[in-house]
Amino acid sequence: MSVAQRPPLPRVPALAVLAHYLTGYRRTWRAGVFSSFLLPTLTVVGFGLGVGAYVDQGVDGVRYLDWIVPGLLASTALQVTIGESTWPVFSNFQWIKTYSAQTAAPLRIRDILAGHLAFVLFRALTASVAFLLVTALFGALRSGWAVATLPVVALLCLAVAAPTFAYAAVVDSDSWLAMLFRFAVIPMTLFAGIFFPVESLPGVLRWLAYATPLWHAVDLCRAATLGVAPQWSVAGHLLYLAAWALGGWLLAARLFRRRLVV
Repeated sequence: MSVAQRPPLPRVPALAVLAHYLTGYRRTWRAGVFSSFLLPTLTVVGFGLGVGAYVDQGVDGVRYLDWIVPGLLASTALQVTIGESTWPVFSNFQWIKTYSAQTAAPLRIRDILAGHLAFVLFRALTASVAFLLVTALFGALRSGWAVATLPVVALLCLAVAAPTFAYAAVVDSDSWLAMLFRFAVIPMTLFAGIFFPVESLPGVLRWLAYATPLWHAVDLCRAATLGVAPQWSVAGHLLYLAAWALGGWLLAARLFRRRLVV
């Protein structure tokens, strides 16, 4: 079909891409909802109540359960984001060729990228809402500002998903995706201030933790759920996460175009 014969573009083409993923999600959402409630419940019980029972003094004068919950919230959003931004993206390039089919339709690279990122954002936000509901039942949210964690989680999702899309677009084997989890996601989860204060780390590791987008989201979420000021400025945190998101978008758009436009 020639360009002249193609049907006109939808008014918001990225929404058509989002609708594609939501249509598929309609068949699998039950398993996602189950895991979204089960995982935070087990995590809160295991770490917040189990480990917290041995932390008599709490952390910074705060009960350990209340202190750890915002970090677990950000970590849960990170795990969902990475899960939706690795194998699904790689599969769309290498196995089921969804992106190639979409470029054959009247869709631009930015529409394909924006629509898929919007779906990842949807998944991270719904998982975060489920996490907040579960932790609220445990009485672990000490401030009404806890709802402010949702836009923070959304920005964290974009800051992580966009560069991960770029990574998944350039690797030639799914073994590289497993390495991403092993050498980036797991260390970031362990040392980004989720389970203990970053200040207890040696100087070099502390600054590596500060360099991760997860720590900035954890600090903002903790400030919101506890009703205290963050360690760094709110504007500094947000600008840093936005820089990751923008840089990741530009890199992903470039690599997607290189892979899909002949």
